[in-house]
Amino acid sequence: MLESSLPDLTKMEFLYNLFAILPAIVLVSFGWRILNWVWFKPKKLEKQLKKQGLKGTPYKFLFGDIKEILKMDAEAKKKPINFTDDIIPRVMPFIHKAINENGENSYIWTGPRPSLLLMEPDLVKEVLNKSYLFQKPPSNPLTKLLAEGLASYETDKWAKHRKLINPAFQLERVKLMVILEPTFYTSCCGMLNKWEKMTPVETEGSFELDVWPDLQVLTSDVISRTAFSSNYEEGRRIFELQKEQADLILQVARSIYIPGWRFLPTKRNNRMKQIAKEVDNSIAEIINARLKPMQAEGKYYGEDLLGLLLESNSQENGNHGIGRSKLAMTIKDVIEECKLFYFAGQETTSVLLVWTMILLSRFQDWQSRAREEVLRIFGTNKPDFDGLNHLKVVNMILHEVLRLYPPIATISRKTAEETTVGNITLPAGVVVTMPIMLIHHDPKIWGDDVKEFKPERFAEGVSHATKGQVVFFPFGWGPRICIGQNFAMLEAKLAMAMILQRFSFELSSSYSHAPRSLVTLQPQHGAHLILRKF
Repeated sequence: MLESSLPDLTKMEFLYNLFAILPAIVLVSFGWRILNWVWFKPKKLEKQLKKQGLKGTPYKFLFGDIKEILKMDAEAKKKPINFTDDIIPRVMPFIHKAINENGENSYIWTGPRPSLLLMEPDLVKEVLNKSYLFQKPPSNPLTKLLAEGLASYETDKWAKHRKLINPAFQLERVKLMVILEPTFYTSCCGMLNKWEKMTPVETEGSFELDVWPDLQVLTSDVISRTAFSSNYEEGRRIFELQKEQADLILQVARSIYIPGWRFLPTKRNNRMKQIAKEVDNSIAEIINARLKPMQAEGKYYGEDLLGLLLESNSQENGNHGIGRSKLAMTIKDVIEECKLFYFAGQETTSVLLVWTMILLSRFQDWQSRAREEVLRIFGTNKPDFDGLNHLKVVNMILHEVLRLYPPIATISRKTAEETTVGNITLPAGVVVTMPIMLIHHDPKIWGDDVKEFKPERFAEGVSHATKGQVVFFPFGWGPRICIGQNFAMLEAKLAMAMILQRFSFELSSSYSHAPRSLVTLQPQHGAHLILRKF
């Protein structure tokens, strides 16, 4: 009887022991994965890169170069610089230092992941052309709360969204916004009328103004009208929330992401999730308000960007609304694309306009040339599409501003698998960073006068200025070039033409030259100018 009970006891002991050691097994497995992530894998990647003759900063446990990057950024932002100074040490001090010490095609560490700094034009072209092999690098999942959409998707999902969104950004569609639905013009008039009301008689029509906030309002109003047939006032809450979210995202991006950290109920995490929910609900209301009456009246969704997007999506879906076909977008997809419209559509153009006004304030001869061209083509009349296409001097100026002050200082991609670029073999998971600003400021490419403001570089167009190389890419390049490039450039041309028609401007004595890279390249202390009404 005793013997018959032994096997049962043995089984019970075995199960008991198994359950006792299971947590230890899980803990050891988790610990190994963490240790591999923060030490063994980075050291292996470092060894592979060194074998190919590449130089870089030595890997430091977990943080890599992040602590020094943040320290140098904070130090650079403490004081402004002279207008004649090189802006690169202020905007991207660590990358500037790393390349000076280790040469081009060297590497740095953003946490436990190496980032290859690629500056050779042929290699940049190869990376940007192969969008399926070189994908967007992984980011903290919290950053997705700002916006996902086309800019963050990869492979098949990216291709699907690009196809559906492309009709809304074709040049003919953008042209209609200027000629038939003058949304750009209406928004610019609002800003300029405000400036005219600020003009005091006693100072002969001149006054000081920080134009940076007004240019942000202008581009916000433009994107509201063109995307959603509303205006800045109606979309103010969404813009305010997205701006706050961008600031929080920047804080997140400057720290090491610990897996699972986003689930902790920290003050910042909770606020980011709250903002995302409020923005999603607001945009969902806009979309639903559009869908119901339009579907009842025969599926005419409107001529703004949202309407064109819904129309394109509906056609792909066999005219069955949203999300029934795998080829069409879901309501969540549409919301994310709208969030991207709101943020990217405002940021890029506002920084282009502010640096253009700052540089034309500094270089009065080019401001005079641009004004003469505008008045010769339009006089004091409303600018039209054909005339905007004939603004050669203004176009040259905008391109030179984009060269010297690109909206985004760097662009990065990640190897999806072991990949060869040039004679460099990159293991899977390596980030390739192309410092746009450094390439735009490289004297080997542009000449010894590379730091000077010389719009005549682009007198014969971008292709002639770059000699056909990929050395000028403020909107990216290749299959993933910014879909809103035509939109941004046309908006900037119209805004500058209308400003030049009504005002001259120069730098105020209170202006501090302090470019800094947040999400985009912005003036840290604003843009204080002296405006004079004609």
